Amino acid sequence: MEELKVESINLEPIEKNYLEGIGRRKTAVARVRIYKNRSQEPFNIYINDVYYKNYFKSIELVKIVDAPLRKLKLQNLLKVTVKVKGGGFRGQAEATRLGLARAIVKLIPEARTRLKRSGFLTRDPRVVERKKYGKKKARKSPQWHKR
Repeated sequence: MEELKVESINLEPIEKNYLEGIGRRKTAVARVRIYKNRSQEPFNIYINDVYYKNYFKSIELVKIVDAPLRKLKLQNLLKVTVKVKGGGFRGQAEATRLGLARAIVKLIPEARTRLKRSGFLTRDPRVVERKKYGKKKARKSPQWHKR
């Protein structure tokens, strides 16, 4: 497979403003915007106006968020801002990853196959099952007694 050349990436679509991608996971929704990085800082990612390593305390969640940038080696090229709400930290991190991958595909269409193969463009459909009447939770029944 051919390697994506950082020098060959055309940043014209985001020269005027930004490109946007929406990511969802469980009940978390992330609106991701990518801009051209003028400061040349690596991993210039802000989530709800907080630097992403300060927002997500866990190293695992930090790696989930910046995975699409690391995969394509775009750390210094893009500035990313994210508005995320709902869900927990894990759901927010995975929603951010999906939104970021979708925005990158709008910028670099030939990167789609690499991101798809890594699973970054797949929306995880699993959500919490609703509680049913007559049950204590979604499936847990009340204690049964014979007499």
